[in-house]
Amino acid sequence: MTNEKNYVDLAINDGSEMAAYIALPDNLQTGTPAIILIQEAFGVNYHIRNVANHFAKDGYVVIAPEIFHRTAPKYYEGPYDNFQAVMPHYSAITNEGLEADLKACYEWLTKQGSVDTGRVFSIGYCLGGRVAFLANAVLPLKAAVSYYGGGIDQIADKAKDLHGRHLFFWGGKDDHIPDETINKTLKALDEAGKDYMNVKISFVGHAFSCDERPSFNEMASKDALALTLAFMKNS
Repeated sequence: MTNEKNYVDLAINDGSEMAAYIALPDNLQTGTPAIILIQEAFGVNYHIRNVANHFAKDGYVVIAPEIFHRTAPKYYEGPYDNFQAVMPHYSAITNEGLEADLKACYEWLTKQGSVDTGRVFSIGYCLGGRVAFLANAVLPLKAAVSYYGGGIDQIADKAKDLHGRHLFFWGGKDDHIPDETINKTLKALDEAGKDYMNVKISFVGHAFSCDERPSFNEMASKDALALTLAFMKNS
């Protein structure tokens, strides 16, 4: 069940309003790093809220925006077993709209006296992996992480604009993301001279880090999380 007390409503510069889930550390204090956490294609559901809560326990202020807010009802959660149900919302998002959403999240974070604005990160899963890449290009992030981000190659031209280091996770058995699309992204990063870390886990498929889906792999998920936390800490 959604707890509305854990949400904020953000005014977007196109006139729309976006809800965002907020998770805070128990020992919140000045100088706390922050994460803009981006959903999969299924909304800011129980899984994403749980991920946000875990990152908060690790010492981060976390904001998870509902990026389908222009077409989906508030607190929308799409079914994992019916991708067609989320397609109207997935297909309606635009880079321009996403940039506006990301900037609203960053602006909210900068207004929180507890947040260290020099240590803001973005992490995204699936669809969110692409959006985290976009966030690194349009926001002054310290670093960003993309888990099995399909479609990053379609915005690979933004590699030159990345502000912070980027960490990528891919599944070696992921039928949704061909190697050639990954290679296109990495080539753009190399040509732009950007720092990144690229991790392909040979024995997992798409969405290996989502414990609500059959593709979940506990070992790979734990290893990826450990590297994610170290990557942010050392950035």
